[in-house]
Amino acid sequence: MGAAPFSRVLRTKLSLAEPAVHAAAALLWRPDGLRPRYLAYLGAMHALVRASVPLMERAVARCEAAPPGDPVARPLARYLRRHIEEERGHDDWLLADLALAGGDAAAVRAALPPTAVAVLTGAPYYWVEHHHPAVLLGYMAALEGNAPAGWLAEHLAAGTGLPDAAFRTLRAHAALDSAHVAALDRVLDRLPLTGPQRTAVSVGALHTVSGLARLLSELAARPARTAAAPSGGHR
Repeated sequence: MGAAPFSRVLRTKLSLAEPAVHAAAALLWRPDGLRPRYLAYLGAMHALVRASVPLMERAVARCEAAPPGDPVARPLARYLRRHIEEERGHDDWLLADLALAGGDAAAVRAALPPTAVAVLTGAPYYWVEHHHPAVLLGYMAALEGNAPAGWLAEHLAAGTGLPDAAFRTLRAHAALDSAHVAALDRVLDRLPLTGPQRTAVSVGALHTVSGLARLLSELAARPARTAAAPSGGHR
């Protein structure tokens, strides 16, 4: 019997860590104080998502600078260039949703990004720069695999009384991310990753799940007040 595909191995590892994300999300979306927490969530997601394209662009640059004998760099860069175009502008979607929900998009854009976001996104930046850009695949696998559920936008619209248009990003990611997961899994299985590179991808994925759980937990713990912009200590 052959070895299991790496994508399946990685998803199995993630499934053991993801209950913490699910528990934090359940607290985040509880009925009391839902509207201000949704505004805080949008601000936090903007801080997270606006790092996506620059992070992938840096990984592409590192791939282009890789030694000629690196068999992973070229196909990885090819995949990332495609995915960059798929993700471009999603941070603006979040600001538009926030404005429709009554938040202050300019304040969110100007705010110091929360510490939890810096922790979550900072590690892949470091690993891309100082180890190998393939580590970014773990970050992406964890985030794409924990996209909003298809029912969440309707639940939040009913619970907050906000217009349907304020949930565009949730709906879009619920629809798009399953295809993104499938494409990423194919890349994980086709790239000639070494054993140590697979370990690095797994470490990156598990770090991301842990950071996402922390982020959602901090948002869930926020007091029920209108949130125009996330504070530096909360994501």
